[in-house]
Amino acid sequence: MKKIALVIFGAAILTSCNQEKTAYVDNTVLIQDFKEMKETEAQFNKRSEQLQKGLDSVARAFQQEVQEFRENQDKYSDAELEQKRQELMQKNQMLSQQQQMQGQMLREESDKIIDSLVTKVKDFVSGYGKENGYTYIFGSNESANIMYAKEGKDITQEVLKALNKKYGGKETSSKETTEKDSIK
Repeated sequence: MKKIALVIFGAAILTSCNQEKTAYVDNTVLIQDFKEMKETEAQFNKRSEQLQKGLDSVARAFQQEVQEFRENQDKYSDAELEQKRQELMQKNQMLSQQQQMQGQMLREESDKIIDSLVTKVKDFVSGYGKENGYTYIFGSNESANIMYAKEGKDITQEVLKALNKKYGGKETSSKETTEKDSIK
């Protein structure tokens, strides 16, 4: 009798352990298709293009100055030639440093904002899991952290839809995004 009770008790424990609700999301799709991320990337691309245009304009002006110097070098004395070469080399170094600093600042700002968006998505998934009774929501990506999952366990699109709805954006799947991109 004790053995039967013990077997029933063990079976009940195992059954209750198997009642956990689990699923996974594709981290890459979730981040890439998050409307706020797309808007942020578009803003940084625009800023980067503007920065590049400004730098290109300064570089063209510098190249024109170098060209004028080359065309008129025979008008300068040796001392003037050396002084002008030094000035041009210093300008070139300053332009390179300015270009690197501005690029670095833009990258750092972008990284900071993207990190905050990734944290926002993680926090959302955590809250989503709690609200919907999940014990675990795993993350998967290109390196295939999840090698197999039972059909129906991928909740990426429903989480993405809820995330974009909370943000105020229109839900978009990676499939829809790809189709829209190929139409353009």
